[in-house]
Amino acid sequence: MDRILTTAAELRAALAAGRYPDGGPVRVLDVRWWLDRPDGRPAFRAGHIPGARYADLDTQLAAHGKPTDGRHPLPSSEALQAAVRDWGIDDGDTVVVYDDVKNLASGRAWWVLRDAGITDVRVLDGALAAWIDTGFELEEGEPDAARPGTAMVSPGSLPVLGVDEVLDHARTGLLLDARAGERFRGEVEPMDPRAGHIPGAVSAPTTDNNDETGRFRSPDELRARFAALGAEPGSTVGVYCGSGVSAAHEAVALSLAGYRPVLYPGSWSQWSQDPDRPIATGA
Repeated sequence: MDRILTTAAELRAALAAGRYPDGGPVRVLDVRWWLDRPDGRPAFRAGHIPGARYADLDTQLAAHGKPTDGRHPLPSSEALQAAVRDWGIDDGDTVVVYDDVKNLASGRAWWVLRDAGITDVRVLDGALAAWIDTGFELEEGEPDAARPGTAMVSPGSLPVLGVDEVLDHARTGLLLDARAGERFRGEVEPMDPRAGHIPGAVSAPTTDNNDETGRFRSPDELRARFAALGAEPGSTVGVYCGSGVSAAHEAVALSLAGYRPVLYPGSWSQWSQDPDRPIATGA
């Protein structure tokens, strides 16, 4: 299995050496983003891992179209290519992504970059808290512009489910809903026009993939978790969430556990926009 996670100590050593011993030159992306504060740049300027570049989830890791496309459709090839140039990513680089919410946002960067053909992308396990708790320094302010990166993106390396495919997948395979349980059950819906879930989906809140420190649970623990939800060993597992962000975090967890995740990027924000598409409520 390709390396998916990196520790704070490994990242600091790679930054000091200029590269990972089992990878390439290191590039770090800060993907801080929250539903109520989507612009994480002020937090980035207040303190970030030295050498990191800010990755804007809303404008660089997502597109914006019609409501029927969902709240965070995947970025166009052109927009992502421009972002990779801005971030200074070259072919052969090892890209490390992090945020400050247990990697719920930076998982999106991991998925988007892997899908685009950037082969060595690693998630800082434990997110920014792991770096700070270890006593490592932060850098303040806005960094100078990076030398334009030369890596070329080619989205389509990872499997996805389209809006017309996801219901069949729920009927014939396993489809996980990574949102909080109360949203799955239809008890609340703070963001989207209808409450509930895609019929046949199984509730699997992505926050349960982390331990109390914010790190991912061990592969064995994750494997046991997904097996209890109905995943066959090594199987392909569909996953969605509210808008395709936290579902990517669950895709990281599924990959760590040895499953093959397939993301429904439009997620509930797309599905719930169409009154003709069925919904289910309850546990």
